[in-house]
Amino acid sequence: MSNIAKPNVTRTLLRWLPPLVLVCLIAGGWEIAVRALHTPDYLLPAPSAIVSSLVTDRTLLEHATGVTLVEVLLGYAFGVAVALLVATAIHFSRVLRQALLPLLVLSQTIPTVIAAPILTILLGFALAPKVVIVGLVCFFPIVVNAVDGLRSAEPSQLELMDSLAATRGAVFRLVAFPTALPAIFSGARVAATYAAVGAVFAEWAGSSNGLGFVILQAQPELETARIFAAVAVVCLIALVLYGAVALVERIVIPRRGELRHA
Repeated sequence: MSNIAKPNVTRTLLRWLPPLVLVCLIAGGWEIAVRALHTPDYLLPAPSAIVSSLVTDRTLLEHATGVTLVEVLLGYAFGVAVALLVATAIHFSRVLRQALLPLLVLSQTIPTVIAAPILTILLGFALAPKVVIVGLVCFFPIVVNAVDGLRSAEPSQLELMDSLAATRGAVFRLVAFPTALPAIFSGARVAATYAAVGAVFAEWAGSSNGLGFVILQAQPELETARIFAAVAVVCLIALVLYGAVALVERIVIPRRGELRHA
């Protein structure tokens, strides 16, 4: 067991080593450039100033992170659930597919910065508009990938189910949905990177809490290091959510996870 674990740990370390080295090089060059050019912190803070802000503003950032994290998780779950329901409905109904797909594509032409204030006016300043906005941001990549995945079943499998006189529900449960899982998880991973950004946009539209609110408050005060610190936490939330979705994917369809991480 330990012999199997060691290669896996080594492979994981080797996979993460290049991006970590690149991040360190970028941070080091950034630090040197800011100090050499004597750039004021309010214009462009050095990485050391951002780390300092993460420490000194820890209480503020921890509270804001908790608020934003709730919005991200609820909104992401809402977006996944609705996307799968819509994709399933589209899969079973050609009329719905012809009617909804163009509208779904058209909906993506509306920027989130425009949709967020409208939803805030309609739903108020509580949690609901933030969840809906995050869900909308996550919805499209999941539903498009799910629709394509549900239509990607092998003809031979469909013919076999037809020869067994299987119902449409049985074909969906035993063939279409399992076949669509890789595509669904691909869309879910893409959506995971959008969720935190959607929450920040929602907080900009109307909120008194969260990382987006911290960024808005820091702008007029020229607390640029705090802005960068809040952005770093947003990026961390996105990375953790992406990693969680990838982990679930490896558990649900382990063979695909092994191939993708090989």
